[in-house]
Amino acid sequence: MARDIAHVLGADHPHDGFMEGNGYQVTWTFGHLCELKEPHDYTPLWKSWSLGQLPMIPPRFGIKLKADKGIEKQFGVIERLMQNAEGIINCGDAGQEGELIQRWVMQKAQAKCPVKRLWISSLTEDAIREGFSHLKDQAEYQSLYEAGLMRAIGDWLLGMNATRLYTQKYASGTGQVLSIGRVQTPTLALIVRRQQEIENFRPVPYWVLTTRYRDVVFTHAASTPFQTREEGEAELAAIREAPFVVTDVQKKKGSESAPRLFDLTSLQVECNKKFGFSADTTLQLIQSLYEKKLTTYPRVDTTFLSDDIYPKCPQIMNGLRAYFPLMERIKGQKLKKSKKVFDNSKVTDHHAIIPTGVPAQGMTEMESQVYDLVARRFIGVFYPDCLFETTTVLGKVDKTPFKATGKVINDPGWKILWKQAVEQPKEGDGEAEEKELPVFVPGESGPHEPDLAEKQTTPPKPYTEATLLRAMETAGKMVEDEELRDALKENGIGRPSTRAAIIETLFKRHYIRKERKSLYATPTGVELIGIIHEELLKSAELTGQWERKLRLIEHREYEAKTFLDELKKMVSDIVLTVLSDNTPRHLTVEVSPATRKKVPPKGNKKR
Repeated sequence: MARDIAHVLGADHPHDGFMEGNGYQVTWTFGHLCELKEPHDYTPLWKSWSLGQLPMIPPRFGIKLKADKGIEKQFGVIERLMQNAEGIINCGDAGQEGELIQRWVMQKAQAKCPVKRLWISSLTEDAIREGFSHLKDQAEYQSLYEAGLMRAIGDWLLGMNATRLYTQKYASGTGQVLSIGRVQTPTLALIVRRQQEIENFRPVPYWVLTTRYRDVVFTHAASTPFQTREEGEAELAAIREAPFVVTDVQKKKGSESAPRLFDLTSLQVECNKKFGFSADTTLQLIQSLYEKKLTTYPRVDTTFLSDDIYPKCPQIMNGLRAYFPLMERIKGQKLKKSKKVFDNSKVTDHHAIIPTGVPAQGMTEMESQVYDLVARRFIGVFYPDCLFETTTVLGKVDKTPFKATGKVINDPGWKILWKQAVEQPKEGDGEAEEKELPVFVPGESGPHEPDLAEKQTTPPKPYTEATLLRAMETAGKMVEDEELRDALKENGIGRPSTRAAIIETLFKRHYIRKERKSLYATPTGVELIGIIHEELLKSAELTGQWERKLRLIEHREYEAKTFLDELKKMVSDIVLTVLSDNTPRHLTVEVSPATRKKVPPKGNKKR
């Protein structure tokens, strides 16, 4: 990224750790160069794990350079350049995490000169040039930094204190660490609860009455199926000899819009469903496509575009040469502009993930698969709706009502883009397309073949990464309606950019495992959630409320100090509650070698 920016600025002369030219010096970080200080950095008393030293609440949080020779060397370069600079332009990732990373580096380097902010959504030359012609004052992003800082402090306070508290109280003497995190633990609790629902599920039988008339299966149109075999058989006997009569034929025209553009979560969901990619793999792939200038900034949580993107769309389409055959239907037409796609009120820092229009080349096979999804979604939003006609045929045998439905696609519209793919583009649309029905006329009648089938209620399905990401996004509420899901996103747990890392952390700690696509809690994961009685630590809903406050801080609608005070009180209350617990709770499950440590680690502040 630094090379791309340096090239645009004309800073083409390379040095050790930076580029220079045309009055600019361009240097870079890699990941987090700084981190919050660890407990022992504040006082030697916090070095050993002791219940008596909890809660650990520093009077003022500080940062330190990570202990790494490569980081120390690069920071030395940055520090020297900043001390001698007339001004600094922060070109970090345009998001909460990017803001925090670079602000900490500037603080550590004790930079005193004025700071401007570059804010761009793609790495193409045009985007970089446009960004540099509209530099913002760093002060405009103060609330973004404060939200990132409160997130980091929140993770530290809860992770450091709760991990030590539960390890010392319930796993003392075992050499096992019970890792607890602000987002990690509620996510694990979602998986454990789903698993327990499945294990405790008892199937209930029910009976469904159908009849076949003119090779079409009609289903008994009662509000509920039969609860006993006797009820069903009595109804079956009553209709065996009577003819089937068609009572009504209803036709209704309908339309279906193209699927929305991708935010990071919906892309991760789709890649998991279609290709079996983990959330982390998808994030790495879309990040790589961004760095190759092929797609826009990936860590986004909106599926909309701002109005100023619309004039650029024809140019982007012209760059998608490989997809020209798919654009025949809309070739030469003015691109449609729908409020379902372009809506300034739904876009804050970044818009949905779309192609940049840079000719696609140099991709790996997996990157191509992800790029193909993004490109087709983008083309699809300019296509006409899919138009169909739904037919409902009502009938009866004696007094028993029956119903059959079918669908005819009159104009596939955007669905033509997926005709080669076996796909349900609408998320959550797991039902097969309804069949087309023959022509029925009200009043017609004839013989039929009734049947009574025994069925059973089915347990909930185990989470996959796709359904877990959705559950994290909506704090455990599974909803298919996209507008309702948008409203619930405010209280989602974790951020789009961190959810993949949270799931990976649960794997690394051996709290969850994967069988094919399904996720299961390990015995240790189940027991850990069982040991935690404090609902604050494992409730997705409560954690979601904290996430919402972080967003409000970002939007200057909530005070960072208030959030921090609430955090400190919450941690203090949890410590007090657990310390006064006299129940015989204790970890009994043998933990895998990867989770067993003879000396408690310094970290364990994972979200």
